[in-house]
This record gives sequence, structure tokens and C-alpha cells, in this order.
Amino acid sequence: MQFNMQFGQVWDDADPDHAPLNLDLAIGEIRRHDADIVILQEVEQARAGGEQTEPAPNHALLKAALPGYDSYFSYPKKDPRELPFGIGLAIFSKTPLRAQTRVVLPSPAVEFEFAGKTMTPTDRLLIGATTTIGGREVHVFDVHLLAFFMLKSSSEQHMEQRTLVLDALRACKGPTLLAGDFNVSKHDSLLQQFGRGGFHSVQKKEITWRRRPYVLDHIFYSKELRPLRHEVLPTPASDHHILVADFEFT
Repeated sequence: MQFNMQFGQVWDDADPDHAPLNLDLAIGEIRRHDADIVILQEVEQARAGGEQTEPAPNHALLKAALPGYDSYFSYPKKDPRELPFGIGLAIFSKTPLRAQTRVVLPSPAVEFEFAGKTMTPTDRLLIGATTTIGGREVHVFDVHLLAFFMLKSSSEQHMEQRTLVLDALRACKGPTLLAGDFNVSKHDSLLQQFGRGGFHSVQKKEITWRRRPYVLDHIFYSKELRPLRHEVLPTPASDHHILVADFEFT
């Protein structure tokens, strides 16, 4: 299950930016799908000055509500430039997670305006872990890339984050999954790049974001896995839809 949960902020057609928080709604969605692996982005809401609460409050609530899962959570690198949106990645698994990894994805100094100030973006993050399912070792990754389209730029002009993610995948041997919010508005180039590296997305047609008609969320898989089914599921629990997929070993 892939889900950008927008730190528990629900969707409101009339005023999405000021919609209330309801983490229980997001937790209900996660529990309803009963996935073996749950991959989440924007688990927490960024705080003023880039401060990070430890333990992460939403992650703690998720852990308490999902007692049958092991989990790995990480904030991005602390940065006073952090804007008050969603941060933090989490992987939940019904089988134990081990060999956790964390890769900082540097952002270029692309200038943009926010609240009357000229800003540059903070770095992004890739996390990963290994688990065992059906006697097979599976590598699982979670990513949330910079939304260049919000900065009047594109990741086609700045490929560094995408390349670092693909390098991490190609370093793995055996079944490998990567899910996340890739924030690529013109996703064909992303699919082609990862396809050349041996990784394919379960779907490329259905919109996964409510704010614009973009396919931002993907689940990529290696050749050792075969997708059996997938579904994009709208939910009021976030501005992103949920993406679920079933796999078998090849």
C-alpha cells in the first residue's frame, strides 16, 4: 500500500489548504486494506524553524494503532527553511524490518517565492529496509521527491534526486519494491528512466493527486516480482489517493 497521508489532513473541496486534521481517518484506511507492507509519506507536519519532535507524534499513534506491524520512520535532515507542509517517511511491515537505510537526496538551489520571501528548497529523503516474506528476502524503499513543478521547474532539468534513488535500487540483489510520491508531473520520463534501470511501475494512467491531474504516486518493482493486480483508491483522508498492488515472486 502506497499512501501520502498529508499528516492526517483530510480533503475539503471548498478549502483544502485549511481542512481539519483527522489522523483516525488515515489510520482507518490503512487498517482497512490490511496490506503486508505499508509505505507512507508526509507522516508528520513540519514545525516552525524546522524543529522536529521526538518521538514523532503521528508515527507513535500509527504504531499504537497497528500493533501487528514493525515500522521504520525517519524525518528528513533538520532545516530551518522547512515549510509547514508534510515531512517524514515510514515503512510498516507485518514481517520484521532490518538493515534500515537512509539516503539524503540534495535539492538544487532553485529559488522560489513563499509568503513574500525568496526561498530555496530543503533536501529530500529515501529510506529503505529489508524483510523476509514467504522465505524470500525483499528490499523495500520509500521516497518523497521534490515537487519541481511547484517551483516552475522540472525534475527533467534536475535529475540528481531521481538518479540517486535509482542507484540505490540497482545496488540491491533480489526482489525490490520502491513506493512513494515522486512529484513528477510529466511522469513518462520517470517511467522511462526507471524502466531502463530494470524497474517498472504498476500503473501510469490513473491520477493519484486531487489538486492537479497528475500521476505522482507509484509502486515500482524489480524483475523478481510480478504484479497480479493494482488499484487507485480515492480517499477523503488526504489530497493523495491510495495505491495498492498485489505481487507474486517470479
